[in-house]
Amino acid sequence: MFARRIVVVGTGYVGLTTGACLASLGHRVVCSDVNAEKVAQLSRGEVRIHEPGLAELVQEGIAAGRLEFVLGSAGAVADAEVVFLCVPTPMGSGGGADLAVVESVAREVREVLPTGCVLVTKSTVPVGTSARLRELVGRPDVAVVSNPEFLREGSAVHDFLNPDRIVVGSDTQDAAERVAALYARLGAPTVLTDAASAEMVKYAANCFLATKLSYVNAIAELCERLGADITDVTEGMGYDRRIGQAFLQPGPGWGGSCLPKDTAALLQVAEAVEFDFPLLQATISANARQRERMVAKVVDACGGSLDGVRLGLLGLTFKAGTDDLRDSPALEVARLLAARGAELVAFDPGLRGDEPGLPLTLVDDPYRAAKGAAALVLLTEWQEFRTLDWTRVAQELEAPVVVDTRNHLDPDALRRAGLSWRGVGRTPVG
Repeated sequence: MFARRIVVVGTGYVGLTTGACLASLGHRVVCSDVNAEKVAQLSRGEVRIHEPGLAELVQEGIAAGRLEFVLGSAGAVADAEVVFLCVPTPMGSGGGADLAVVESVAREVREVLPTGCVLVTKSTVPVGTSARLRELVGRPDVAVVSNPEFLREGSAVHDFLNPDRIVVGSDTQDAAERVAALYARLGAPTVLTDAASAEMVKYAANCFLATKLSYVNAIAELCERLGADITDVTEGMGYDRRIGQAFLQPGPGWGGSCLPKDTAALLQVAEAVEFDFPLLQATISANARQRERMVAKVVDACGGSLDGVRLGLLGLTFKAGTDDLRDSPALEVARLLAARGAELVAFDPGLRGDEPGLPLTLVDDPYRAAKGAAALVLLTEWQEFRTLDWTRVAQELEAPVVVDTRNHLDPDALRRAGLSWRGVGRTPVG
């Protein structure tokens, strides 16, 4: 049974995807934001977020009359049945999630929420937030529900419409069932639980993925020291159904908008209840070390010093398929290289125009990034990089060296082009 009206507060990455996808399922959705210019752009169907399929869903929702955008949340929620809070929860002091915006919106709407409305936290929030919001709203006739998102940048629309699971938590069973019913057409497994458990699911899942990535990066380093091949090792591991193939690719470390802040937040939550969590702390420490290890690879490839050395970089975003630079391991490696005195020229298919504050020159062509460089360093796994003309790259480079921090390229293809390939957890080629 579809809700008569859904309001999504916040039109950032999660909010806009949530609103557009719920509208595509047949719901009537109003998305609110405090940025007037952004509301005007979205009302015209103009989407500035780099996410496959999202602009099309927004335009279809507007054309069908099921999706609209308004300024401010108080007026929008007046006759809503379900209100999703999709506002920023950035890392605050001490590593915990900053709930200032969540609480501000709750205060703004609490007097105008209609009787029987359900207030849903979609943003990633610490365990106990639902209880805090119930207290803050102070309305026994308004239920609070936790419904964490599990969206990957670059495939968010697909993930929303083809979910592995739907998690809904509330201390009011009827409210949880009403929210779960919004996703009925998706036919996904649904976990109905209490609010605290639902809030913990998101942190537990993301921190597990971070731990898996740190583990495989450590195994890759061990492979280098022992003469083993990480590609064969992870293939052998991945066929074990208890482990699986996902998140077994070594790289320059994990990053993005979720894993760094979620690992820090869970660590702070653990400390708050006097729980020692050395495994999670080691996961975070290993990730920081991995970036330094990639820098060491580049230093070694360039003969021991980067002072005044020109380097070409392929990729800066935290992953392929997005324009997101938040907590990007690629960008952090770039900053560390610049701190060593390197002159950096970079190309990324997801970035256009000027990106202020970067310690490098951003160019619009990968061959320009390679021109005159002492080494070419691949930092983000864009598919376009696999099909570069490597003979031309070799001609552009000053020294025929490619450091592939993602094991993304074909070493034999580079060798045939006259290039030396250096990866992670594998024997150098060429």
